[in-house]
Amino acid sequence: MTKDILISRRTVIASGIALGVSGFVPLARAAAPLKVAGIHASPVENAWNSCLHKALQDAAKEGVIEYVFSEGVSGTDYPRAMREYAEQGNKLIIGEAYAVEKEARQVAADYPDTAFVLGSSGEQAGDNFGVFGTWNHDGAYLAGMLAGKMTKSNVVGSVGAIPIPEVNMLINAFAAGVKAVNPDAKHLVSFIGTFFDPPKAREAGLAQIDAGADILFGERIGTADAARERGIKSVGSLIDYTPRYPDTVFANAMWYFRPILNAAIADVAAGKPVGRNYTSYGLMKEGGSDIVFVKGVAPADAEAAMEAKRAEIKAGTFEVPKMVDEPK
Repeated sequence: MTKDILISRRTVIASGIALGVSGFVPLARAAAPLKVAGIHASPVENAWNSCLHKALQDAAKEGVIEYVFSEGVSGTDYPRAMREYAEQGNKLIIGEAYAVEKEARQVAADYPDTAFVLGSSGEQAGDNFGVFGTWNHDGAYLAGMLAGKMTKSNVVGSVGAIPIPEVNMLINAFAAGVKAVNPDAKHLVSFIGTFFDPPKAREAGLAQIDAGADILFGERIGTADAARERGIKSVGSLIDYTPRYPDTVFANAMWYFRPILNAAIADVAAGKPVGRNYTSYGLMKEGGSDIVFVKGVAPADAEAAMEAKRAEIKAGTFEVPKMVDEPK
């Protein structure tokens, strides 16, 4: 992979403000910004990648890091991209190991002086390979509580990517939130077999609507297109889809990558090993995730019950179940 391909087609640094993470305190600037590379298997428009990309862009704008990135990197090219960024002197590499779990750990072992912190379904390895999961299941549970009180057909649906633990946990949490307030509701589940295919997600959503679903949980981008087309409500995941679908998406299970990034940057700057699991920084009680919703769409009593449960989650007195088995 050439340097021209590795360094993205897009402008590396973009303007923007930090995501609204409660209690966020910017990292103190080091004498020189840390060189960080992002490797995105999907386009940065993909919801999950956009969360990483936005946090990295914001840190770069603040002068905390220097940021370069690649997007749309295939599984076969991913290890090569990791190696080239390490050889270019980047001290921290952020990305995803889901399709290259074994290979990514081998690359990290070959570059012990480079820190790798990647989204993964596996465990950390050695001193320089850290992992994180996408734990916005707290917000998904709360959105499910609203959906369970809103459905008129008593059927809701979820469209996911691939049944890996993080995706399963998110969809299961949404279903659990629905069942907590509406035990008789039926939950339909579809997986599209890829992380980025909006037309395929739309088709899966349409099939669920045809099967009776009147609210869709869009773990994948494209689901809300089906909901909008058929005039029903939808729940978004990872980012706030409501501005894009103002009459369709009424709630979003948000995930903010910045707390995870901050922790990784701090470890690298302090010379500490990054071979640990950073997932917990993404929990709601840590400010790494939340729910945003349009008030007045769900019944008032449903909103009140959801807000009460939200307060319990933030206080640590209620823990949303972590169910990683494939939802049925």
